[in-house]
Amino acid sequence: MSQDICVVVPTIREYECMRSYFANARNHGFDLDRLHVVLVTEDFCETDEMEAMLEDEGVSGEVFDGSRREEWYTDHGVSEYGHIVPAASHAETSFGLLYMWAHDEFDYGFFIDDDTLPHEDQDFFGTHMENIAFEGEVEEVSSDEQWVNVLYQNADVHGLYPRGYPYSAMGETVETDTTEIGGGEVVASQGLWTNVPDLDAVRILMDGDLEGQAQTRTSSDDFGDDFVAARGNYLTVCSMNLAFRREVIPAFYQLPMDDNEWDVGRFDDIWSGVFLKRACDVLGTRIYNGAPLCEHNKAPRSTFDDLNNEVPGLELNEHLWRVIDGVGGDADSYAGVFEAMADELADGDWEAYNNGEFFNYVGEHMRDWLDCLATLRPASGLAAGRDRVVADD
Repeated sequence: MSQDICVVVPTIREYECMRSYFANARNHGFDLDRLHVVLVTEDFCETDEMEAMLEDEGVSGEVFDGSRREEWYTDHGVSEYGHIVPAASHAETSFGLLYMWAHDEFDYGFFIDDDTLPHEDQDFFGTHMENIAFEGEVEEVSSDEQWVNVLYQNADVHGLYPRGYPYSAMGETVETDTTEIGGGEVVASQGLWTNVPDLDAVRILMDGDLEGQAQTRTSSDDFGDDFVAARGNYLTVCSMNLAFRREVIPAFYQLPMDDNEWDVGRFDDIWSGVFLKRACDVLGTRIYNGAPLCEHNKAPRSTFDDLNNEVPGLELNEHLWRVIDGVGGDADSYAGVFEAMADELADGDWEAYNNGEFFNYVGEHMRDWLDCLATLRPASGLAAGRDRVVADD
């Protein structure tokens, strides 16, 4: 079982937060020898200090700035695909997925953002792993808008909708039920967050905050039982506190944001979550939501800077889920569903939308993502090229 978990952390400044996660593991008896930490950073950052932190903590790991990522691409024969991971973007988490894919010892992955901390009373790593292994009865949530607000449990009080939730799906009627989940059915565990809610800039402005945070905050009291979204219902998936099975990597590409001619940003994890949920619905698997909570300590910054990054993609976000809903229904693998969605986006005519060509751009990058995975692991069953035959690793 040694080092079966790859922990991916995009960071440029607050890497010391990982000490709290390691301390949480020790305090709750979670075996740190299972972890291999990949810090994804930039050339201008404190890479030596990051390496020293991992060594001091006695935790296996590596630090990849831009230069070292380029070396890694060359060493693994995928230099032609370097463009699928954008520079200086949160979507650099995709590099961690490539790293995982190239090392078959990793059965599980974690995404942790560097502006978060674990709740001391919750076993962060252990709870995520329990969620992924979950079988039994759990709450199932749906709405008449086909979207589930992951903050629904106390929404009547705080009125919050998370970043990426479509504006056209607001005012939904929520229904809850219970469903039975079998062993191996959960492929991703999304932990939610206290303190600064994960909102988009428009909603932050409506909350009266000009520093990119939000005046309304969340606490543990805002969250109840764990839950899943019903089949055919979408939800926002935030990568700040997330665990997943290796098998979903072909359908979990963190989309190319920020470094594009349309200046679309801030939807990398949101759109990847939409794609993953569609794949899960096709394949009969689940995204589990709730515990473990993390404390989100988003640093103050101009709300208008975030707004500038989000506006180019706001209209597209309203339509993306409708574009891929119903696509890939006859596929039998994550790669198969993902390829069907990639083709739908790459080959479509999206002129009716502002920056519609970005959908074509995303679709082409999704195709390249699958080809890169096939090149990294030729025996995975992902045959490179348009005539690929898809199968799970």
